[in-house]
Amino acid sequence: MTITARLSIATVTLFTFCVQSHAQAPKAKNPSPVAQATPAPAAAAAEGANASAPPGWIARCSSASRGAPLECAIEQNAVLTKTGQLIVLINIRVSADTRTPVGLVQLPLGLNLPAGAKLQVDDGKASDLQIQTCEARGCYANLQISPEMLTALKSGKQLKVSFQNLAKETIAIPMPLADFASAYDKIK
Repeated sequence: MTITARLSIATVTLFTFCVQSHAQAPKAKNPSPVAQATPAPAAAAAEGANASAPPGWIARCSSASRGAPLECAIEQNAVLTKTGQLIVLINIRVSADTRTPVGLVQLPLGLNLPAGAKLQVDDGKASDLQIQTCEARGCYANLQISPEMLTALKSGKQLKVSFQNLAKETIAIPMPLADFASAYDKIK
C-alpha cells in the first residue's frame, strides 16, 4: 500500500471517528435567563401565567448632559415568570418645576381601554387611571400623586394595580411597598 492510500484511509477513519463522537456528545442545555431567575412572589395574571415583582423599588438618576441637573425616579415592575414579559411598570419622579411626585404606569397591550386601570394601597380607596396612549411596548397612564397618596405609599404594605383584559376579566397585580419610603427619600 502506498503512503497516499494509507494517508487517505487514516484521514477517512479519523474523520469518521470525529463525526461519530461529535454526534454522540451530549448537548449542553442553556437554560433561558427567565428560567434562571429566582421566582418572586406570584401575582394574578392572564392565562394562568404567574407574574412576579422584584423585591424592591429601584432609585435611578440621570441627566441630559454634564451641566444639566440630575433627574431622579424610583420604579418597580412585575413580569411574567414564564416569559419575562413586562406586565406593570410604575415609575415615580419628582418634577423639577413643582417638586411634586408624578407617576407613569406602563401596562401590557390587550387591555379593555375604556375601563382604564386602578391603583390601590392596602385596603384604601382605589384611584382611577385613564390610559392615555398605547404603543408597541404597552399602554401608559400618568398619575399626579397627591400628598395623601404619597403618605399611603410610604406607610403601606402593598400597592395593587388592576386593569381589565379584552375579555373584561379583572387582573390585579400586587406590588410590595416595603422599601418605597427609603427609595423615595433618595430622590426627593
